[in-house]
Amino acid sequence: MSESSPTAPATLHDVAREAGVSLATASRSLNGSTRRVNDDYRQRVIEAAARLRYTPNLSAQAVARGTTTTVALVVADLTDPYFSSIASGVIAEADRERLIVTMAATERDPERELDLVRRLRGQRPRVIVLAGSRPEVDETGAALAAELAAYEDAGGRVVLISRNELGFRTVRLGNRAGAEALARELLGLGYRRFAAITGADDLRTTSDRLDGFRAGITAGGGRLDDADVMRAALTRDGGYAGTRELIERGLDGVELVFAATDVMAIGALSAIRDAGLAPGRDLAVAGFDDIATARDVSPSLTTVHLPLDEIGCRALRLALDEAGGDASIEPLVVLRDSTPRRD
Repeated sequence: MSESSPTAPATLHDVAREAGVSLATASRSLNGSTRRVNDDYRQRVIEAAARLRYTPNLSAQAVARGTTTTVALVVADLTDPYFSSIASGVIAEADRERLIVTMAATERDPERELDLVRRLRGQRPRVIVLAGSRPEVDETGAALAAELAAYEDAGGRVVLISRNELGFRTVRLGNRAGAEALARELLGLGYRRFAAITGADDLRTTSDRLDGFRAGITAGGGRLDDADVMRAALTRDGGYAGTRELIERGLDGVELVFAATDVMAIGALSAIRDAGLAPGRDLAVAGFDDIATARDVSPSLTTVHLPLDEIGCRALRLALDEAGGDASIEPLVVLRDSTPRRD
C-alpha cells in the first residue's frame, strides 16, 4: 500500500502567481500593510490564499518588519466592566486595521506590570496600550518608562489611558473634573452631607476622583469629613463592605455615598438594601464610569459617563497616527434614580 506524500505548504509566491499580481501586492494585501491596495487586487489575493490554504509565517514577518500585527492591551482587571469595555473598543478598532489583540492583567501590581511589559517586548507587538492606573508613589515608574522607551526605539508604539505620568502618548480622562462636576450637580439636588467609598489612597485614578469630588463639595458649601471616606477594594464586594461599615458605624446625617467606580456603587446599593434601607430614598448613591449595568440596577445609578468603548478606539487610533500627541475625553454627569431631588 502506497502512502501519499505530504503537500508542501503554499508560499506567498504561490499566492501572487495564483492571483496574477506582484509579490509586493500579495504581501500588502495579506500582511496588514498601511499602504493602500486596489480593492479588486486585494480580493483576488484573499481568494487565491483561501484556495491554496495559505497561512502567513507570522514569526518571519516579525523578524522582517521588527514588529507583528499584534496589539498588546495591559489592564488592571479583566473582569472589571470598565476595562472590558475599553478592551471592546480596542478590539473593534484593531479589527478595522486587521490587527490582533492580546490582553494581560496586572492585578493592580506595578511589579507585575513591569514584568509583563518586559516579556511583551520580546513578542514585538506593534502597539502596547496600558490602561491601568498607576500608584502615586511609583517605585517601578522609571524602570517601566525605560522599558517602554526601548520598545518604541525598536519601532513600537505606546499609549497610556488616564494620565500621562510616563511621557508617552496618552488618552487623558477627566477624572477630577468629572467628579467635581458630579458634586456640583448633587449639591443642586439638595444634598449637603456626603460619604465616599474609594480604593487605596495611593492610586492616582481614585485619588483624582475623590479630590475632585471633595473640591466640588467644599466649594458648594457641602460636607465630606475624612472619617466618612471608606477605603476598600475596587470591586463590587469592596463597595459592599465599605458601605456596610459606614451604615453599621452610624450615618450621622450622611445623605449620599459617592463611590469611586460604578462597580463599587453597585455593591453599595446592595449593602444599603441588606441593611433594611431603601437605596435612593434613605441613602443616595452615585458612581463613576457609566458601565452598562448602571442603567439596569434598581434604582438606576447616577454616575459620570465616560465613553469607554470610544476610549479604547481612540487609544489604538492614537498609536497608529503618525502625528502623535495626546487625546482628551470629557466626562458627562448622568443623573438617575439613585439620587432623587431632596425636598
